Amino acid sequence: MPHNHYTHQDLHDLREAYRRALLDDVLPFWLPRAMDDVHGGYLVSRDRDGRLVDDDKSVWQQGRFAWMTATLHNTFERRPEWLETARSGVQFLRDHGYDRAGDGRMFFHLTRDGQPLRKRRYYFSECFACLASAAYAQGAQDDASANEALALFEKCTHSYEHPETLPAKFTANRPSKGLGPPMILLNVAQQLRETLGETSVQPWIDRFIEEIQGDFVKPDLRCVMEQVALDGSVIDHFDGRTLNPGHAIEGAWFILHEAKHRADKALIELGCQMLDWMWDRGWDKEYGGLLYFTDLHGGPVQEYWHDMKFWWPHNEAEIATLLAYLLTQNPYYAERHRQIRAYNLRTFPDPEYGEWFGYVHRDGRLSSSLKGNHWKGLFHMPRMQWYCWRLLDEQLEAVPQS
Repeated sequence: MPHNHYTHQDLHDLREAYRRALLDDVLPFWLPRAMDDVHGGYLVSRDRDGRLVDDDKSVWQQGRFAWMTATLHNTFERRPEWLETARSGVQFLRDHGYDRAGDGRMFFHLTRDGQPLRKRRYYFSECFACLASAAYAQGAQDDASANEALALFEKCTHSYEHPETLPAKFTANRPSKGLGPPMILLNVAQQLRETLGETSVQPWIDRFIEEIQGDFVKPDLRCVMEQVALDGSVIDHFDGRTLNPGHAIEGAWFILHEAKHRADKALIELGCQMLDWMWDRGWDKEYGGLLYFTDLHGGPVQEYWHDMKFWWPHNEAEIATLLAYLLTQNPYYAERHRQIRAYNLRTFPDPEYGEWFGYVHRDGRLSSSLKGNHWKGLFHMPRMQWYCWRLLDEQLEAVPQS
């Protein structure tokens, strides 16, 4: 099957489609209804029509929401209401997000007024708060928020280097490590560099990429592992064999983003390898879309939702395929971008109330009417729309139509 390049007009039309979807569909669903004018922060647990179904607050979503609105203010249009929206989330986290009476780590789940309900063992809450504080600092020219972001990054990297300081999830009998920490910290470091001009994070970026490539990317198996032993070897048990194709594809575009920043051909090759291998392992040849989990050897997966289709891996795949195409000019990636975008647009959008549904069955039937919960909010999809829009803007400006 021949693969066709995107024409200049195609890229222009794509840019406008991403821009319109973000500004005219997604943002109006969330703003102003998600703002908590009583306690600050955001109320994101929403049903299909935007009705609030739970007023608890996910710390992840407070940070992500604040990052997204501050980023739009910083990179698109300096709208005071967007910066104020971001400030509300940053301040709510500052006031309620930390276990100041305990170990100082951040919570995961709070009541509406900020009372703690749950803390998780890892430091992703800190990662998202770091992103939020950095983006807000850039927009507000606020040194205190910039320092807060850097302090949070230091906390995260300390936990990364000293996982023994975190509460144990398993016994010490089968030690392992996940792709998540170096991958998310890579993105956080890139954002600190881009929002605060913080060049001191570059050695960390190099280190995270080195770990991902050295321990999780397996050329002999043509895959990216989700979990490995401490020395990078494969753990031949359910958890060790379980792959998350969409998560690895997200990691692929973080590396492609770095390749773009450095104009580094070796990183382009690495990111494209990761994308290719995990697309092949995740793409559902019967119904389309990316399966949530697959097994390293093609065997059965323990998690019972393994064959569902979640919104966010499909967002990451849209970014990765477009970025791979623009960096390589290989029409193969243009075709894959068309493929994932067509699947997404026929599966997830809600034409009546706007935004996207988050969860469908393998065959595309709707599983839940939720538009927001502790994991889904103003982040993965608007980040995809914003990033692709900006990427296409740069491309069209760099290569004007002849």
